[in-house]
Amino acid sequence: MEDIGQLIQDFGFPIIAMVGLGYFVYYMWTNLNDVVEPAVEEMHFALIKLIDQVRMLDNDLIRLQQKVDTVLQMKENEKKDTSTKKTS
Repeated sequence: MEDIGQLIQDFGFPIIAMVGLGYFVYYMWTNLNDVVEPAVEEMHFALIKLIDQVRMLDNDLIRLQQKVDTVLQMKENEKKDTSTKKTS
């Protein structure tokens, strides 16, 4: 603690405060690059994979809906055919 007091006395508070702020900025910058950046990149790849899976699911749902519509249309045509044959 006496060393900090001596530094402040020799150089002044603003200079020592700026050195401390510079160290804080350096610490935050290295922490951001070492910890946060890789995590964000990993989450980015996970998000891309999830978007691809959602698109594939959406395509599957569209195909399934087309198949259901086709089956319903075939049943409707079959009902029309049977009702036409009964009236004839």
